[in-house]
Amino acid sequence: MINFDNFAAQNMKRFSLIFTLFVIITATGAQTMEVGVFGGGVYYIGDLNPTYHFLQTRPAYGIVAKYNHGTRWAFRLTGYRGKVVGDDSVSHYNEVRGLSFESNIIDVAGVVEFNFLDYFTGSKRDDMTTYIFAGIGYVHFDPSYDGSSLRDMGTEGQNVGFDGRPAYKKYTFTLPFGIGFKYSLNSRLGLAVEWGVRKTFTDYLDDVSTTYYLDGEQINPDNVAEVRSDPTFSHKPYQERGNPKTNDWYSFFGVSLTYKFNPFGGKGCYDQKR
Repeated sequence: MINFDNFAAQNMKRFSLIFTLFVIITATGAQTMEVGVFGGGVYYIGDLNPTYHFLQTRPAYGIVAKYNHGTRWAFRLTGYRGKVVGDDSVSHYNEVRGLSFESNIIDVAGVVEFNFLDYFTGSKRDDMTTYIFAGIGYVHFDPSYDGSSLRDMGTEGQNVGFDGRPAYKKYTFTLPFGIGFKYSLNSRLGLAVEWGVRKTFTDYLDDVSTTYYLDGEQINPDNVAEVRSDPTFSHKPYQERGNPKTNDWYSFFGVSLTYKFNPFGGKGCYDQKR
C-alpha cells in the first residue's frame, strides 16, 4: 500500500473535485452518463527503459465516469492504480549501472474524447467508432527497492544537501493522451479498448535522473542506501547516472466496460433503435 503524505493526498482530492465540477458544468446538456470499470496493464518509459514499449508490463485496474455530449464528444474522469517497474538487466540499456525499481502509482485523469464517427451506447446503427483523447492528470508514486523507499535513501545525494530534504516530490501533474475503439454491446453496456500515454513532469518516477555522488570503491556494502546508489560499486562522483534532460513517461492500456444511464431524465435525442 502507498503511504500518502498529507499534502499529496489533499492535492489529489482537490484536483478530483475541481475536474468533477468542471465536467458537470460543461456537460449540463449531456444526453447520457456512463460509469464502469477498467482492467489492463501499465508500463514505464524512462532512464531504465528509454525504448521498449510494453516491457515489464504489470496489471492495472480502475474506475471510469463519463458524460456523453452528443455523438462525437465525451468528458471522462478516471482513477487507475497499478505498478510500474524498471530494471537495467531486463532492458539491457545500461547493465553496468545495475539499477532497478518498482513503484505503486495512483493516477487520476480528466480527458476529453473525440469520436471519429457518430457513436451512442445503445444505438443499433452508430454502435462503434475509433476515438482519440487528451486532457490533464495527476499521479502519486514512490519508487522503491525490496520494499524500501529509494527517495528516502537519497540515492543521488539529495539527503546530504540543505536540511536533508529529498530533491523530488512523490506526485506530479501529467498530460494524458491516446487512442481507442468503442463498441455498443447492448442498450446499456459499452465496451472500449484503449491505449493511453502519460507525459509526466518529473524525471524521478524511477529515482534516476542526474549523477553519482559516491566513490563506488568506497561504498559500505552494509549501507543499503549507498549500495542502491551504485549497486555495481564501479562509478565515481559526478559520473552520469541518468539523463536529466528527459522526463519519465508511463502508459495504461486495456478494456473498460461501462453502464449507461441518463442523470438528467428523458430519453435524449438518440434512442436505441438508431
